[in-house]
Amino acid sequence: ARLPQLSAWQAAWNQAADDLNDTSLVEIYPEDIGRLAFELLPAQERDEALGALFYCGWAAIQNDREQLAHVEGGEPQ
Repeated sequence: ARLPQLSAWQAAWNQAADDLNDTSLVEIYPEDIGRLAFELLPAQERDEALGALFYCGWAAIQNDREQLAHVEGGEPQ
């Protein structure tokens, strides 16, 4: 079986999370990981990474709307 291939953004995110976990920081927030991951990316990969982030934000909003509609018994808008 073939393993899924990580995007440059996913690889940078994983590296940033590992790097931050190796520090003495008590709390690590997603924003910390994201900012470091973005800095770790080669410049030519940053546009694609931003697109992935925008899509994730949009998908989260859509999911929230669908969940709210389900809870309220209505249809998503």
